[in-house]
This record gives sequence, C-alpha cells and structure tokens, in this order.
Amino acid sequence: MSELVVDFITTLDGYASGEGWPGWWGLEGPEYLRWLGTQPERHHTILMGATTYRVMSGFTEVRDELGADENESVDGLARADKVVVSNTLEEPLTWPNTELIRGDAVEAVRRLKAKGDRSFRTIGSLSMCRSLLRAGLVDRFRVGIFPVITGATGSERIYDGYPDVALEMTDSRLLDGRIQVVEYAPTVYPPA
Repeated sequence: MSELVVDFITTLDGYASGEGWPGWWGLEGPEYLRWLGTQPERHHTILMGATTYRVMSGFTEVRDELGADENESVDGLARADKVVVSNTLEEPLTWPNTELIRGDAVEAVRRLKAKGDRSFRTIGSLSMCRSLLRAGLVDRFRVGIFPVITGATGSERIYDGYPDVALEMTDSRLLDGRIQVVEYAPTVYPPA
C-alpha cells in the first residue's frame, strides 16, 4: 500500500499565509531550500484539491513578479506528477503532469492508496487534508513551522475544524537556525 504524507508550512500560530507577507514569510534559507530539494517525498505524486490547483497553477502566469527561488519552486511543481480531486474543474487541465479525478476525495484517495503503485504528499488543500486525516488515510503528518506570528494578518488557519489527533513524533530538524520541521504518525482521537 502506498503512503500519504500531509505536508504543511505554517506560522507559529497555525496560519498557512499572511496578508502582505512574501512566500515562506521571507524566511526560507539555503538549508531549508536544499532540504526541500533532497527530501524523498519530492518523488511522491502531489495530491491537491481544486482551490489549491487554481492558486498554484496560477503562479505560472505571474512568474515576472516572483523571485528566483520561487520561480525554481514553480518549475519543480510543474515537472512533478500531480493528482487533483475535484468535481468543479474541467479537462483539459492546463498545468502539465496533472491528472483530474472526480468524486469524493476520501474514496478517491482510498482507491489510489489501495492500488499501491505510488505514494502521495499533499500541498495546501486544507479541507481535503482534514477529511483524509479524519478518515484515517494519513500515514505521516509533516509541518514546517516558520518563526512568525501572524495574529493580525494571518489567513487560512490550518487546524480549525480538525478532529482531535494524537501525534507520535517520528522526526524533527532545525533548518537555517530558525525553521523547525517536525514529522508525526497521526492517530485520530479517540481511536476507532
């Protein structure tokens, strides 16, 4: 059976982004960027919902406004294999290497994992990740915590609406002396 990694970047106070802040809150450093390029999950198929697809594929249209590191990240995402679970998007999808799957995300991911021919990691897709975690389909939960608090400008609170989850730490590392990356094996609480 394949593996599903929920992969988030977040502020210390649990936001996925903040109004007026640059990507990675302007704190990505060389060690973090190197780690992104060497993690084994970079070969996993990226799993996302329609909203994340629209946002992420839209970065190709604003390349002139992005920095070199952000452009490199956009190029890497374009090259990666991607699966979008959506009932609202229409084919053909414009982002290369993207497969559209219709239907319920939980059932679609359950089928994909059962086939076992590839492993997955999420990007964004907060509500889909919440549903997949609740359904017990998440094997690892990884969070990159950036040292900022965006209480005034933060948007997209990551954990609102999540079930209670017990987390067993499986790995942690400090990158660039400021970015904490932690990995957990999740168990939805109370266990079934």
